[in-house]
Amino acid sequence: MASISEIVVVIGEVQRSWSFLENLFIHSEEVKKELPQESIKFVSIDQEVKTILADGFKHQKALDFCIQPHILPGLEKVQENLTVCEKALNEFMDSKRMAFPRFYFVSPADLLDILSNGNQPVKVMIHMPKIISALDTLELLEEGVRPFAKGMKSSVGIEYVAFTVELKLIGKVEVYLQDVINTMRISLRDISKKSLKMFAEKPKADWIVMDPAMVTLLINNCQWVILCEGAFGNYPKDNKSVEKAYTKQCDDLTELIKMVQTDLTKPVR
Repeated sequence: MASISEIVVVIGEVQRSWSFLENLFIHSEEVKKELPQESIKFVSIDQEVKTILADGFKHQKALDFCIQPHILPGLEKVQENLTVCEKALNEFMDSKRMAFPRFYFVSPADLLDILSNGNQPVKVMIHMPKIISALDTLELLEEGVRPFAKGMKSSVGIEYVAFTVELKLIGKVEVYLQDVINTMRISLRDISKKSLKMFAEKPKADWIVMDPAMVTLLINNCQWVILCEGAFGNYPKDNKSVEKAYTKQCDDLTELIKMVQTDLTKPVR
């Protein structure tokens, strides 16, 4: 009975580890490429586990299966080899986290799924909210093996921001995710520059609905600082400059109050 109990415990642990690692070492091209020796070793482990499980299915009765002298040593050997593969996998994941630190905020299970599907960006999109805060997904344009990213969709409301530069999701997953972050920064900077120019050319009510909320809030604060600094700077020449700036600000706020009373879309509001 003691042997049966011990074998049941060990075979349960082996099955959990084996089923977890099988999808990575057998089906993930990324893992097989990064861990070639462990992947080759896992093929033999996979065969051993299947042989033991097939033997158990053949005997049906636990006692008949467990009294076989080779079962427990075989399971212990498999368990030891699985531990080696799991350690190599953890070291592999740590290297990916160091290459792309945002992976530290992703659970090990999600990270493994990301790495397993790294060469299929479409399947990685489900994890984007975990990688980049407030981002729901990227808009992808399927062309050839790897898609282009055209823009990003917010998980807050229905806001969409188009990228100002072309981005093809190529290379390893940690490489093209870093490219996504760089492209986000470049695009928001380009949109902000354009918005700063348009602020001076359009009525505020028209300008405020043009750009993403993040950009609108930034440029609005920039313009407030520019207005105040300009008023103080001109005061020696025009002692009414601060009063004029105050009036301008009151007029802008009044215009915004009137806008809020109308039917606005959720991102604009």
